[in-house]
Parts: sequence; C-alpha cells; structure tokens
Amino acid sequence: MIISIASGKGGTGKTTVATNLCAALDAELTLLDCDVEEPNAHLFLKPEFHRKDMVNAPIPEVDETRCTYCKKCMEICRFGAIAVAGKKVITFPELCHSCGGCTVVCPENCIKEADRSIGVVETGTLAHLPGVSFGHGLLDIGQVMAPPVIRQVRTHEATRGLTIIDAPPGTSCPVIASMKGTDFVILVTEPTPFGLHDLTLAVEAVKLLGIPHGLVINRAGMGNDDVKKYAKKEGVPILMEIPFDKRIAMAYSKGDLLVKTLPEYKAIFKAIYRKIEILVEEGRAA
Repeated sequence: MIISIASGKGGTGKTTVATNLCAALDAELTLLDCDVEEPNAHLFLKPEFHRKDMVNAPIPEVDETRCTYCKKCMEICRFGAIAVAGKKVITFPELCHSCGGCTVVCPENCIKEADRSIGVVETGTLAHLPGVSFGHGLLDIGQVMAPPVIRQVRTHEATRGLTIIDAPPGTSCPVIASMKGTDFVILVTEPTPFGLHDLTLAVEAVKLLGIPHGLVINRAGMGNDDVKKYAKKEGVPILMEIPFDKRIAMAYSKGDLLVKTLPEYKAIFKAIYRKIEILVEEGRAA
C-alpha cells in the first residue's frame, strides 16, 4: 500500500504525521520525502545515506548549420524556452519544461535533446528503525521542474509492503506527482480560516484523482470547528486530532519524534494505520 501525506498549505504538520507514522508501525516500510524544494523528514529520522543519483531533464540543442529559422519551435513552446531572432536561435534552459515539442515540429530535424542536471535523489536506511528504507529528492537551486525529481524519488517505492510519501504543500503539479497512483491520501490541516480555505482546494484535487482520503487536524483547539463541519459535510473521515500542545511544539523544535517523546502517541498512530486499511478495503469493495 502507498499512503501519501499532503496538505493545501505549508506548515500544517505533514512531516510530523509522516515521520511519526513511520516510526510507530514497527514494520518494514519505505518513507519517501517528495517535498523536493524543502525536504525535512531526514531531520527527524536521521537516515544514513548510501546512494546519490543525479536527476536530469532534457533540453534542446540546435544545429544552426541546418536551421532555416522557420520559428516553428518558438511557436510551439508555451514557456518561452526557445526563441528565433533573425538568424539566431536562443534557448533558455531554465524555462524549458522538457516536453520535447520543439524536436517534434522541427522540419529540418536540427534540434536534439541534451541532459541538464536539475537535482539529486538520496537513499539510505535508518539505524534506529531496522527494516525502514528512506529516500528524498533535492531540487537544485534555481530550478523549477520539481516533478521529474519527484518521479525519480518514487521509483524507490517498496515493491511490497508499505510506502509513506511526504508530499509537497499546495495543489500544484508537484503535489499531483506525489499523490497520483497512491492508495490513500492523508490530508493534514489546522483549524484556522487559512487552513480551511486550502483544505477545500486539496480535497477537490484528491477527489479529481479518485483517491480515498482522510483528515488529520493538527493544533486542534487553537481555532474553531469550521474544519470539522466541512469534513462532515464532505464526508471526509477525521483520522486523528493532534492537540495544540507545548510539549509537541518543543519536541518538533528539537527534531525529536513525537512517538519517542510522548510514547502514548505510538498507539494512536498505529490506530490511524488500521483505520486507513479499513477505508482502503471498503473503497476497493465498493
């Protein structure tokens, strides 16, 4: 089973849920941090990395000795990554989304693709959690193409057993790349107007993908009940409420796992997983 942990906005506690769920289960599993612009699950799980792989994306290279400057490559590129100015072709690798359209439409076949490094994927293990594999991606500074890095991180999903994915915040392409094809999505939110606004966007995105989902309310007690009312109206099950508790904030600020600092939470996170198993089975039977 693959569980993706997402949220409509940053700072809601996705990584808290992902890392503590991983540590609570006492099972062979894989945790993948797909928040490649700012991965931080490693700060709590402290993995030992054994491998680093480069992530490349293709960009166009133009052989101007054969180019007729017809501008078809420029016309198809919606991102402005290639331009024809008089008798000169200019490429802008940072804008290229590696769609390959320019190579397809070129009537002279004078455009080929070359690799450009956009990030790395690091994988390893956890000495204090035997049987747990870990992986995360790191998008190079200045790059905007997160999905290719996320897709390479996801090649390390467990072939059997459980994979937990810590997704990026929001509802854009990187989030979809992290959730697509998973068995269940845990949406983490907070009981505030901003939390509710972004939760509604995240719920709609998950519904479009047709993935079963449930809700974790973090910092419960600090806001109002609007998130609960919304969840009830939309039929989104509430899996857990994490209270607005100074002890939890202190553990997080030190990079400590909640299930280690407050051991009673180990059983609570195990119960979440059992709820998810039931919801997934019910979804498959429907």
